[in-house]
Amino acid sequence: MIETVFSVELPVREHLRVQKNRIVGAQLAKAAADDPRVLENAPRLAVVTGIHGDELEGQYVAFHLAQTLNTHLDQLQGIVDIYPAINPLGINAVERGVPGFDLDLNRVFPGDSGGPLTEALAAAVVDDIEGAVACVDIHASNIFLREMPQVRINENTAEALLPLAPLLNVDFVWVHASATVLQSTLAYALNARDTPTLVVETGVGMRITPDEDRKLAEGLLRLAAHFGMWGGPVQAHGAPVISGDKAVEFLNAKAAGIFLAQARHGVRVGAGEVIGQIVDPLQGAVMQEVVCPASGLLFTLREYPVVYPGSLLARVLKE
Repeated sequence: MIETVFSVELPVREHLRVQKNRIVGAQLAKAAADDPRVLENAPRLAVVTGIHGDELEGQYVAFHLAQTLNTHLDQLQGIVDIYPAINPLGINAVERGVPGFDLDLNRVFPGDSGGPLTEALAAAVVDDIEGAVACVDIHASNIFLREMPQVRINENTAEALLPLAPLLNVDFVWVHASATVLQSTLAYALNARDTPTLVVETGVGMRITPDEDRKLAEGLLRLAAHFGMWGGPVQAHGAPVISGDKAVEFLNAKAAGIFLAQARHGVRVGAGEVIGQIVDPLQGAVMQEVVCPASGLLFTLREYPVVYPGSLLARVLKE
């Protein structure tokens, strides 16, 4: 069932509408036909994506998950709410933020129902999701970096979220120091309201990686099964590595130029290994040999080749 979460008229006969696909298990739907109030106490899982208009990996996850659930409604004992496009204007315009407002939507939560348009939108989304047994907020890096599937957690919520994160079929779980976590994100707002929310980063901006996205969709079914909401088959894809901030090494550019990667993303690299070069096309010169300072897993790698001093080139999860 398609439901509207937020709707407002825009200039020039345009309309902004945020929608969700509410998928109800067959047995619960039958009971709700006699008494709609049974839905109020049913377990509900929320899956969110499309907060950033240039992050499209979640679109495939939403499609695959909805298709699986709709095919096996008899195996669903509860409700799954799928929000595929929290920022539909950004997706339509292929822009990261909200077009016309020059802002990042994930910097205005929990919003204000009586505030400007984006604040009101954010408030409506938070109010609609609040109370779910869990929420998964799917992101996809940006056009500059490619990420391995990972869950990112604020250390302040690690006790509650760490048991859930491995169910999502990601490669590792990164626990961030609380000082690095922005309080204006959807995940922070929902966790503050006692709705357990995990943030997933995977893939690259403006692209879809079907194999990784299918694993994540299967992980969402594992999460639903954990809450007793899914009785169908589940696919597990190994156990993730769990790390904190101190285990992650950042590699940044020391020169401007074109970054040419020499290592493969998602594999182990050794200390002293050259993972790429920064070259100057004008002079035909190598400006920097990018050397890995420690052995570990290369989980982030520069995708967009133009770099400047300070540009992030890679992240390595140290052994």
